[in-house]
Amino acid sequence: MNQRLFWDRFFEKVFNGTAWVAALTLVGIFLMLLINSARAFETISIAEFFSGTAWNPAAYGEATYGIGAMLFSTLLVTIGAMLIAVPLGIGAAAFLSEIASPRTRNILKPAIEMLAAIPSVVIGFLGIVLVAPALAKIFDLPHGLNALNGSILLAIMALPTLISVTEDAIHAVPQHYKEASYALGANRWETLLRVTLPSCTSGILVAIMLGLGRALGETMTVLMATGNATAMPNGFFDSVRTLTATVAIEMGEVPFGTPHYFSLFACALVLFLITLLVNIAAERVAAGYRRKGQ
Repeated sequence: MNQRLFWDRFFEKVFNGTAWVAALTLVGIFLMLLINSARAFETISIAEFFSGTAWNPAAYGEATYGIGAMLFSTLLVTIGAMLIAVPLGIGAAAFLSEIASPRTRNILKPAIEMLAAIPSVVIGFLGIVLVAPALAKIFDLPHGLNALNGSILLAIMALPTLISVTEDAIHAVPQHYKEASYALGANRWETLLRVTLPSCTSGILVAIMLGLGRALGETMTVLMATGNATAMPNGFFDSVRTLTATVAIEMGEVPFGTPHYFSLFACALVLFLITLLVNIAAERVAAGYRRKGQ
């Protein structure tokens, strides 16, 4: 008995320590970004940084550090990706869990999970050689390296996570909920739309949150397939450059300790805070639905 208590307490401390390591790592990353970002704002106006649309750190004369266009481009591509991925992901998860035959499910589910293993550089390459020419031809554009191309590719990358988590949430709905719906005369579609999906709202929100995080943090795909134009876009058919692409392109060659160097940390801090706020908001909404039994 004493030995069992010893191992119980030992693993409790190990798991508790692991949780604290994860939390402290997150705090350490935040402090590192915050300290270096503060160095940037010693020479760069905060108002100019967030409202300015011109990003030209290497300019002769006075350099400009405005992330307005890149911030808008990041949100544009991410929102576009989620508009594509969310209905497709929820529909695919509902099909796999409630409609597909076991044989079809056994074929499609591993294929969807394997999609998550494809490197982002490969997705970006396919966007250049397949999606971009198709977009240029369909919409009569000079080229297809634009925000719409990036949104489509990010949606493809977010789908495996969104589908898998949503399917698990649907499977977690108690079977007697569905049986009660059938007993009241509802058919399979009415049960799915009015009982099953509303009952797993919190799980669906978690899936959307994870997909959004994947889209926000992606670098190589948007770097390759969106045209890398730092100008303010007018819509999905314009070339864009996201904050992640900017950090990836410039961090390796920027001189250490310069305003340009520290401004890239500020870009990373903005991305960190956006992701953190999205996660906090989604968790609060999901917690509200869980308290209601959904």
